Amino acid sequence: MSKQLSTKDVGDHKTQEDGLWIIIDGGVYEMGGFVDEHPGGAKILKRVGGKDASKQFWKYHNEGILKKYQERLKIGELQTQARL
Repeated sequence: MSKQLSTKDVGDHKTQEDGLWIIIDGGVYEMGGFVDEHPGGAKILKRVGGKDASKQFWKYHNEGILKKYQERLKIGELQTQARL
């Protein structure tokens, strides 16, 4: 079972120094160590830190990208009652 996180937990990690957590379709991802590798640049990740980035993610990526990085970056799931 994956770790259950609240929107407050995610919101508390909105900067790279805090780990830069984002939400994609209810999954919580730690992007702090990935910022410099992100092909789209650091700016877009920093803009969505601590928030639900599902809409922005799917605008530019497909499911293959999510699967490719999921094992490395996913740290948990958003609590059901906490979903945005």
